[in-house]
Amino acid sequence: MATSPKLDAKIPDGLLESKWTKYRSTVALVNPANKRKLEIIVVGTGLAGASAAATLAELGYSVKAFCFQDSARRAHSIAAQGGINAAKNYQNDGDSTYRLFYDTIKGGDYRAREGNVYRLAQVSASIIDQCVAQGVPFAREYGGLLSNRSFGGTQVQRTFYAAGQTGQQLLLGAYSGLQRQVGLGTVKMYSRHEMLDVVVIDGKCRGIIARNLVTGEVERHFGHAVLLCTGGYGNVFYLSTNAMGSNVTAAWKAHKKGAFFGNPCFTQIHPTCIPVSGDHQSKLTLMSESLRNDGRIWVPKKKNDTRPADQIPEDERDYYLERRYPAFGNLVPRDIASRAAKERCDAGYGVGTSKMAVYLDYSAAIQRYGKGEVNKLNLHDASAEKITELGKAVVKEKYGNLFDMYKQITGEDPYEVPMRIYPAVHYTMGGLWVDYNLMTTVPGLYALGEANFSDHGANRLGASALMQGLADGYFVIPYTIGAYLANEIRTNAISTDHPAFVEAEKQVKDRITKLVSIQGKTSPEAFHKRLGKIMWDKCGMARNEAGLKEAISEIQALKKEFWSDVRVMGDVDEFNPELDKAGRVADFIELGELMCRDALNRNESCGGHFREEYQTEEGEALRDDENYMYVAAWEHQGESQWELHKEDLVYENIKIAQRSYK
Repeated sequence: MATSPKLDAKIPDGLLESKWTKYRSTVALVNPANKRKLEIIVVGTGLAGASAAATLAELGYSVKAFCFQDSARRAHSIAAQGGINAAKNYQNDGDSTYRLFYDTIKGGDYRAREGNVYRLAQVSASIIDQCVAQGVPFAREYGGLLSNRSFGGTQVQRTFYAAGQTGQQLLLGAYSGLQRQVGLGTVKMYSRHEMLDVVVIDGKCRGIIARNLVTGEVERHFGHAVLLCTGGYGNVFYLSTNAMGSNVTAAWKAHKKGAFFGNPCFTQIHPTCIPVSGDHQSKLTLMSESLRNDGRIWVPKKKNDTRPADQIPEDERDYYLERRYPAFGNLVPRDIASRAAKERCDAGYGVGTSKMAVYLDYSAAIQRYGKGEVNKLNLHDASAEKITELGKAVVKEKYGNLFDMYKQITGEDPYEVPMRIYPAVHYTMGGLWVDYNLMTTVPGLYALGEANFSDHGANRLGASALMQGLADGYFVIPYTIGAYLANEIRTNAISTDHPAFVEAEKQVKDRITKLVSIQGKTSPEAFHKRLGKIMWDKCGMARNEAGLKEAISEIQALKKEFWSDVRVMGDVDEFNPELDKAGRVADFIELGELMCRDALNRNESCGGHFREEYQTEEGEALRDDENYMYVAAWEHQGESQWELHKEDLVYENIKIAQRSYK
């Protein structure tokens, strides 16, 4: 293999541990007076977008920030529960920058770029300091030090958390920084706006076309550079843990304007979600991976066992993760835990009415914590009831809001009976291809956070999404964007009357008009649901050649039907959520086809990409490093046409090995 000449990762030379330090010391800079003349557009105001907009404005750039929510505070980052990783080694348990780097590469099944991942591990510690300074209320130990807990794929405790609402608290910190800049006038905020196209002039990204979702007005906005911080595309599966509004439209428009799409088939299935309850559902609920820190996962040893959990004796329970992976137990990475749960359920050992669930049990943790509290309080001859009471209090302090959420949704009390969980679509490791600077293949167009492909390989470790989003926004893009903008200081603001803006706006309006004019019989939601079923059944937790080929044909037929039979209620020039939904579903349909093509092309299993034809005798993912150790970067060539470009992955600091968590 040889890296495509169209791909230049721009990874600095030198030792791995000094690449980023050397880069920061030698990268081109923009002086403060010139920064005020440069305009940057930030699309999306989650952790990556809000932190980037606030930091760039603080540096002196003129920033425009766009979000489709009514407030930047409603970005999907707010839903993250469990925590954020950082290599601070507060527990003195052997953690280090290198170990976080190694765990991330290994967890991603050796399909991530060394340079980017090591930089992520390096800046992780600074993220915690930044957030503490902002007032983020991280959990603390009795003595006041920040607390840590374990997450999957590691043997150290490096996850910082704020109960079960870490994402919300981190976003409030970034949001406060953003709002400070809004107040100073350095950031102009455009809420209830959706980006519907990027504008490319002379080969460089020079702005966006956005639609005001309240009035329906289509607007043109110039920028010397555009940052896409628009999250992932998990809602292509319809049912996922993502917010209902999360979509791929911004990234997809960029893709169709020349930005290559990297590893689109790399999607993550989260093992700890509340199972589907019926066809009426339009969203799934995540139960934080932090629950695997103390909870034990099991199924009955007898098939089709209908007894209540508390009536199944200990010796008739199969703690299958502890049995199969003794070194990591319940804290194996998400892809492995998800496949193991599916395997047990498919084999007939599932629980609940659907039999598509496993137990997540806190009874042992409650007893362990209770006994610890009894000793701490010096209570002699404490009753079993007292031990249980004290143990529940400790669990409530650590995970109380998660337990309350589970009870509200299911009507079952997880303090008394085990939770029932099953895997669900959660995160997407694929995204727009970017180089070390986070720039896409379109000069001036950047992608940050989950919108890019860069840091997680074929499987993301838990608590690393928040880490990447804030690393990109606070500590990476402020440096790397200077390498580009230093050469743009002589570029004056381009009028939005430029023919490229006019043509881009016309294409957007024509598409909107077409969507409304079809007046078919089927709602956008119905098409989305059908797409989701195709994707889940044939490009979900397990894939095979025949199923993927069927999926491609079915998606192409669905696309044809969509553009002849979709019915969009309402008008163009007004508040019209149905129209917004239709546009997003149309983009999901096209993305779905590319995901299936990517999965069909990758004849191996790695991380969350599990091809049934490629597995070990024990059912583990079987990689093919000789032929597939590359990033698949797809270039859009026309309707249902893409060209594959390959970026070779070179490992100079890690020994490649079959993943083992046993």
